[in-house]
Amino acid sequence: MCYADIMGKKKESLKKYIVLFGVTASVLVSSFSNACVVSASTIKGVQDQIKEDQNNLDKINNTISGLSDEQDLLEEEIADLNSEIFNMMTEIDLKADEIAEKENEIARKQLEIGQAETAYEAAKAKEEEQYEAVKEQIRFMYENNDTSMLAILFDSRDFSDFLNKADYTEKVYQYGQELLDQYQAAKEEVQALWNRLEADRDELEVDKIQLQADKDELDQMKAELDKQLEKKKAQSADYDAEIAAFKKQAAAAKKKLQQDQKELKRLQDEERKRKEEEARKAAAAAASGTSGSTSASGTISSAGGSELGKQIAEYACQFVGNPYVMGGTSLTNGTDCSGFTQSVYKHFGYSLPRTSYSQRSVGKGVSYAEAQPGDIVCYEGHVALYIGNGKIVHASNPRSGIKISNINYKSYITIRRVI
Repeated sequence: MCYADIMGKKKESLKKYIVLFGVTASVLVSSFSNACVVSASTIKGVQDQIKEDQNNLDKINNTISGLSDEQDLLEEEIADLNSEIFNMMTEIDLKADEIAEKENEIARKQLEIGQAETAYEAAKAKEEEQYEAVKEQIRFMYENNDTSMLAILFDSRDFSDFLNKADYTEKVYQYGQELLDQYQAAKEEVQALWNRLEADRDELEVDKIQLQADKDELDQMKAELDKQLEKKKAQSADYDAEIAAFKKQAAAAKKKLQQDQKELKRLQDEERKRKEEEARKAAAAAASGTSGSTSASGTISSAGGSELGKQIAEYACQFVGNPYVMGGTSLTNGTDCSGFTQSVYKHFGYSLPRTSYSQRSVGKGVSYAEAQPGDIVCYEGHVALYIGNGKIVHASNPRSGIKISNINYKSYITIRRVI
């Protein structure tokens, strides 16, 4: 995928998040405008508002997460570009070093060429000097050939001396020719060295030009990568701004959610207090003989079983109407189901386990037909006291408190007899 395609996708992602930002902001403004209404709402209304607040917060957090993922990808690209630029700078430095080395080699070759040129000029001068000397000898010999030979003959003591002098003359000529040949060979050798050095220098110049072209290309590529890096850094800064804006919205949404949760707790506390008050009134009415405690007494007395079991049932029914409190064990101020049975039996000197699950194993199991007042009826996650004639007394739930119900209001697991 080319750079332009990647940037196009980034822009589309940003547009999507910006649109979502606008929608979320408008929703939040609407939610805040209704804040004063929440305080007067019902528990159900506040619970619905909390659900809406949570959805808004989730949307904003999802947007932040999406933007963060996009920025992470961009940061990876920035890291890759930095690495590529660093490697390219290293390669550029190597090219610069190679160019400097080539320039040094060229300078050395140029020095050697200068030395070869000097040697060539010296060899050429020697050759020309010797060439002139040989020419002069030849000219002299041809111009004075006969007289020279006669002079040698007449000056010679004998024929043998003549031959020796003639041979000497020839040797002088040959020596001069040999020197000329040597000087010519030396000049040609220096010329060859000169030509070779110039060829080496020209080759080095070509290498230097190529290295410089490679370095220029790398410099251009690095400049382009630098531009891309700056663009990506700017885009990353845009992401920072977008994410910061959404985080601000998330903080506002979270604050709104907390306000609604606080309002819900207030309404629930008011509801609980109202029910507790109703329970107290019901308990007071029961104590004065105007509630179901009288009918409970009739149920207990008409049932079979031991007197102690009936006493336990009678004692338990005194607390009908008192509140249910999770984890509580107070028969007056509040208890849960297993705390209720434990506290009732404790009054008669019996020790029961604390949890409903553990109370399934106390005493011995009896059938429904054998059930008597004071027996413990065990349900899934709940326990109650049997009071006779298919009735139980139990700490039901926060809404109902301690009350009397039918034993089969839900399926029971076992009935246990402790006494």
